[in-house]
Amino acid sequence: MDVSLWVWFAVLAAILAALAVDLFVFHKDAHEVSIKEAATTSAIWVALGLSFGVVVWQMGGSQVAGEYYAGYVIEKALSVENIFVFTLILGYFKVPAIYQHRVLFFGVLGALVFRAVFIAAGAQLLERFHFMVFVFGAFLILTAAKMVRHSEMNVDPGRNPLVRALRRVMPVTDDYHGQKFFIRRAELNDGESVGMSRRSSKGRLIATPMLVVLLAIETSDVIFAVDSIPAIFAITDDTFIVFTSNAFAILGLRALYFLLAGAMARLSYLKLGLAGVLGFVGIKMIVSEWYKIPILVSLGTIVAILSIATIASLRRPVSPSAVGSAPAPHHDLRPVGELVGADAGSAN
Repeated sequence: MDVSLWVWFAVLAAILAALAVDLFVFHKDAHEVSIKEAATTSAIWVALGLSFGVVVWQMGGSQVAGEYYAGYVIEKALSVENIFVFTLILGYFKVPAIYQHRVLFFGVLGALVFRAVFIAAGAQLLERFHFMVFVFGAFLILTAAKMVRHSEMNVDPGRNPLVRALRRVMPVTDDYHGQKFFIRRAELNDGESVGMSRRSSKGRLIATPMLVVLLAIETSDVIFAVDSIPAIFAITDDTFIVFTSNAFAILGLRALYFLLAGAMARLSYLKLGLAGVLGFVGIKMIVSEWYKIPILVSLGTIVAILSIATIASLRRPVSPSAVGSAPAPHHDLRPVGELVGADAGSAN
């Protein structure tokens, strides 16, 4: 689908405007996001994403709209796996509930930038090196197999390379200072230390744990993008559709986190469902050289796999051990100096 430059700018402006309204109107003041608020916000983001599909239909027809919706569903489903990691990261660093939306907001903003870069790179690779179709397809199938074999997710945010690098070059406070990512030395509370032995001048910038959390979240999203971007290229090679389906799915990631974080233990078969989706789109990508699976068949297959996995998960009896296996958003307001200091020491 040929899309003029002004359409790109209009879509980007609409996305930035939606983010601005979300941050400066609905979440101007730090507060704990309730389930009701998360459900309402999530419904708004989903409605926005589905409505844009209607715009795509008007611009390019039913085939292109089907590609957009298939990409949207894939990215929305794969973003659920991000929530597992977000839960671990926010709990590990004891992020107060009232500050979680702000750090996730900037995490999503960074994710949009990284996805745009990855999509541009992927499009160039597929255009210049046609054999990359087989490479991407094989990668998705291998990723699906890995997800089936390793159903448990082991993530140690404290060993994140970027987090450890930050602590080597910059002091980190023990406590959160509101929603700030940086403070000046003069703003430290009486008796508060920083996570490095290096002495700081009075006006020097010092990072807070919020910056550490943001780096951990951004790194995790880059890793997930390696899976999701090839998956959408298996549906379409139209960069406009790939980017917009990604963007509108990611926009609702924060609301989805607050809605589902406490119930992740119930979705025990979802990981198998995601593996099935990745395996299917990987096969679709490889066989596309000889046979193009109709987009309605692809969309129906993806929705069916995810629906079966979700229904099977909800119908499965919940054991007492499973209830506590996925931590809910952490509400602990205690200092995180123990975590920051311990990891900084191990990094050195």
